[in-house]
Amino acid sequence: MRLLAFGITALLATAGLSALAQTVDGLDVQTVKKRAADLAAEAQAFVDQVKDRGDEFREEATVVRKSGMDNMQRVAATDLPKGPDGKIDFDELVQGAAKNANVPGGDAPQFIVFASLSMPPASLKQLIADTAKAGGVVVFRGFPNNSAKEFVSRLGQVVQKDDMPNIGIDPRLFRAFNVQAVPTYVAVSSTFDLCAGFSCESKVPPHDRMEGNVTVDYALSTFADANGPGARIASVALANLARSRRR
Repeated sequence: MRLLAFGITALLATAGLSALAQTVDGLDVQTVKKRAADLAAEAQAFVDQVKDRGDEFREEATVVRKSGMDNMQRVAATDLPKGPDGKIDFDELVQGAAKNANVPGGDAPQFIVFASLSMPPASLKQLIADTAKAGGVVVFRGFPNNSAKEFVSRLGQVVQKDDMPNIGIDPRLFRAFNVQAVPTYVAVSSTFDLCAGFSCESKVPPHDRMEGNVTVDYALSTFADANGPGARIASVALANLARSRRR
């Protein structure tokens, strides 16, 4: 805005100097000065109008943003379905998804279970619970039918509140490991950079992988016994799982 006002003022000043420099007989210098003053006043009025309109837009944007947040909170409080321990904390789920989408290098999970809501509810419930106890992450590709409400409704039937931090939504991981079937279990040998974009490819380190309807215990035990690249991570996850069951 200041640049706009400065540009108009500079233009008017140049026009005024040019007019005053003319010495042709009969030129009414006072008329030129008055016209320059009128133009300056009009320019200032234009600047003020644009500024006022900008303030109005900012106020409208603030109102729209607040209205959107209020509506989101209303939906979370009234419309979303209940899970085993009450309403699903959709904010926590969205924050987890956002965190996965902006995960810094070296923070990608090392024990990953790829899942889908198309799996039998009982199997999915056990898989989520065991993966959370093992310290892994259950990853979904995205929302079914692009509906967050449907996702939360169906997830609420199989997830416990304490397991929410161990659930992620990240199509990049599906792409990075070329996952075509669920469940798929992956134990990665080391931390790795999960590329920031959704169209890029991540270079994953050596890892163990298993596809099929087997338990978390079976997959981890197989990885640990095979002494492959993911054996160390699998052993730690198995110990976590055993410790949780002794409590």
